[in-house]
Amino acid sequence: MNDELHTAITAVVAAAGPVALLGFGLLPGSLLARNPRSAARAGALLALGTLGSALALVCLRVAWGTTEVSMEIAGPFHVGVRIDNLSVILLLLVAFLLAVVSRYAVNYLAGDSGQGRFTRWLCVTGGSVMAMILSGNLVQFTLAWCATSLGLHRLLVFYPERPGALIAARKKFIISRMGDACLLVVILLVHRSFGTWEFTGILEAARRLHEPGGAPVGGMIHTIAFLLVAGAMLKSAQFPFHSWLPDTMETPTPVSALMHAGVINAGGFLIIRLSPLVTLSPLAMSTLALFGAFTALFASLVMLTHASVKRALAFSTVAQMGFMMLECGLGAFGLAVLHLVAHSLYKAHAFLSSGSIVSMARAAWVPTARPNAHPLALGAAFATGGALVWGAARLCGVGEGLHAGTVVLACTYAMALAYALWILWSQRPGPGGILGGVVLGGGLAVTYFTLEKWFVALLGERPWQNGHLDSWPGRVVIGLLLGLFLVVLVLQTELPAWAARPWLQRLYVHARNGFYFNTLANRCVAAVWPARTPENPTCKP
Repeated sequence: MNDELHTAITAVVAAAGPVALLGFGLLPGSLLARNPRSAARAGALLALGTLGSALALVCLRVAWGTTEVSMEIAGPFHVGVRIDNLSVILLLLVAFLLAVVSRYAVNYLAGDSGQGRFTRWLCVTGGSVMAMILSGNLVQFTLAWCATSLGLHRLLVFYPERPGALIAARKKFIISRMGDACLLVVILLVHRSFGTWEFTGILEAARRLHEPGGAPVGGMIHTIAFLLVAGAMLKSAQFPFHSWLPDTMETPTPVSALMHAGVINAGGFLIIRLSPLVTLSPLAMSTLALFGAFTALFASLVMLTHASVKRALAFSTVAQMGFMMLECGLGAFGLAVLHLVAHSLYKAHAFLSSGSIVSMARAAWVPTARPNAHPLALGAAFATGGALVWGAARLCGVGEGLHAGTVVLACTYAMALAYALWILWSQRPGPGGILGGVVLGGGLAVTYFTLEKWFVALLGERPWQNGHLDSWPGRVVIGLLLGLFLVVLVLQTELPAWAARPWLQRLYVHARNGFYFNTLANRCVAAVWPARTPENPTCKP
């Protein structure tokens, strides 16, 4: 079988899923409304078939390697697909999540007259995400990026009579258009700088600029990098553009599962796909890392104050996206992909099972349901977590050579492991519990570093070091961020003991209200785009 036939087969298999899903969205609304449950079942079967095509594409990638297809449309405009390890990993992830969510929605919306309309936009949104993942050039990527946002908007306003849903959707719409504007400017600047929109040409030119003795990086490249960072932050609900995400709880649960597990990852995917280009600007990467770290801290603190399961999960997503942006800003793109996959699977399960885990969630998140941490136990957990992380990293051969990125990620994971050990030791005190925690923690650390190393190898990631963060000012900032992470962790463990203190009660009230950024955003949106509903046609409160 010759190369041209290989390419043709791969292109057909890759395009089959997105084309079928987007084609479903073109069906007449009257046909879908006639028998909405049958339409939902058809959409679920179509999503299952898309998962099959994604599995077939993985097999073709293993058998035939990286494949790129490009077909000229008019002048410099092309349509094509890029099949590499990054695209097949994320395509398989999104196809699996869409198959699960669409099947769940068949029963979840049973009896709802709008079920057919819901299935249409669910398929359109999923197909747009897949088209974005498979895009072979920047123009096609941007079109799919915009289509994803527009499809999601229709899902967010599925119940237009709910003012809260309208305000959240409109906040998302405005912020998304800002992100679209960033990418449109990037399209113009990239073609002016590199003379192409094809990802292959852009990435090869960027890698040449990384080589010793390469041409100096001009101001236009820095501008492109900052615009890409801005677009990713706007898409992935980073502070201060985060408030729309926790407010989307008025939508059906399947929307939350797909959005939090798939759509919200588009910003991270943009940075990872164009990482050789973005890393040409250490200042842009430092900005991404700092905003991501602050978003993670902010959302983690606010999350502790919410008893609502779905709203706490939403702030958890904001925090996790912040961690992923931090990883990207530090150049740990393999770890960012691992984080993306793990978070998507966990968050989809959490939302789809949120109705059955209320009692468990209360036990896990309400401060009075846990004992406070004894200082010695907490110190032992930190010491053990740090030792296990160091030993696992040495065993797996990860993190050779200390620099800012290595230190931040290792310390952050050590804190997370220490918290897990403290919870385990609190529930099972005694020698058996301590030994079991050490064994379990060591296994988790080895698994974590093994998976990280595997994902780095899959992406063919080149080592990259941010000189800005390795300077003395950068080290001071990194130390401050790690100190704040530690403060939030200690605060979480000591809440039962400090719950009666006035300063903590005041902090709780402010954090419960998201430090009022959400209120400010709602007022701004209501001023320019009032939410009129059939029950409230004059927009009066």
